[in-house]
Amino acid sequence: MNSLAHLRQDFPILDRMVNGRPLVYLDSAASSQKPIQVIEAEAEFYRTRYANVHRGAYTLSDEATSAYEGARAKMAAMVGASSPAEIVFTKGTTAAINTVAYGWGLDHLRPGDRIVLTVMEHHSNIVPWQLVARRTGAELAYIPVGPDYQLDLSDLDSVVAERTRILAVTAASNVTGAIPPVTRLAEAAHAVGAVVVVDGAQAVPHLPVDVSTMGADFVAWSGHKMLGPSGIGCLWGRPDRLEEMSPLEGGGEMISDVGLYESRWAPVPHKFEAGTPPIAQAVGLGAAVDYLDKIGMEAVRRHETAITTYALDRLAEVPDLTIHGPSDPADRGGAVSFTLGDIHAHDIATILDQENGVAIRAGHHCAKPLMRHLGLASTARASFYLYTTEDEIDQLVAGLHTARVVFGL
Repeated sequence: MNSLAHLRQDFPILDRMVNGRPLVYLDSAASSQKPIQVIEAEAEFYRTRYANVHRGAYTLSDEATSAYEGARAKMAAMVGASSPAEIVFTKGTTAAINTVAYGWGLDHLRPGDRIVLTVMEHHSNIVPWQLVARRTGAELAYIPVGPDYQLDLSDLDSVVAERTRILAVTAASNVTGAIPPVTRLAEAAHAVGAVVVVDGAQAVPHLPVDVSTMGADFVAWSGHKMLGPSGIGCLWGRPDRLEEMSPLEGGGEMISDVGLYESRWAPVPHKFEAGTPPIAQAVGLGAAVDYLDKIGMEAVRRHETAITTYALDRLAEVPDLTIHGPSDPADRGGAVSFTLGDIHAHDIATILDQENGVAIRAGHHCAKPLMRHLGLASTARASFYLYTTEDEIDQLVAGLHTARVVFGL
């Protein structure tokens, strides 16, 4: 289970002291820490090769373009895309989903069309569709969540019905860790001619993902959750879907020609990348892909399943603690939300930080519809990654026992 423990030496921040205690970072679902290989790759690019891409007829620009497009090719290979041209660089998952919502949705949705979402979605896979529905006259429908924290598919055929044009679903919940059956959902959606949009923010960094077999038309994810820099993410799309979309932004770089009254777009993916792109961030993301490839995503998944198993077992020992998520580690990711008696989640997080140096997330986790469905205002959430150890879980549990004492449970 600790076969990846040696990787911790690659993460400088994990040597930090917080409030007199060694940092225990358990908020990787929000953002991952960065290995020195990623930090140095981006810094080296700034030091020796930085220039704008695609535009300069000189050595530095050629080198920068090669590094930028090389990162795209690495990302495409990691997720099983058939071509680097299927990968659009964006600011992150939110920007990627908005690119589809506006670029595809505004052109293709009509009044009475249905957009199907699930109750477990992050706000970034709800709010864009609300905005587009308002502008197109499309209606929203939701797949509910059952008492086992998984999607309730008992009425799937009536929800994903004839007028369904879009199905948008997460590949893993950032609150409960539940992993929906994306392929089954995609089959149901495609049977009625709908487009499938997958929020892969909690999947691509943690699981082996093959977009060619997932069944989706679009998949979105963020670089900062997979050891890469912030400010960059990806949208994978089927070539025919990308071709039929309008660009979300207009400007330089995304055109093949501009006249006074009309313009022609550059080929995919560049028609979606207006202006100067996140060049150095792409280089850092490419280094993150190299790092993960060297480990192997199967090994990452095995480690996270094992550490989640250990965490669920240890957390079960804490009196008054309730875990809100699937109990079987094989059916979930490494985001574990919990409540502790009547202690507010923010108080739990504060005690853990001040007394144990443990960093967790507290709140609604940008998933208010799911929280309301669960009858909760907030939860505490510990989330894991390839650098998480059993000792860190032990520190979490020790801090929760301290919180019980402090608040008189």
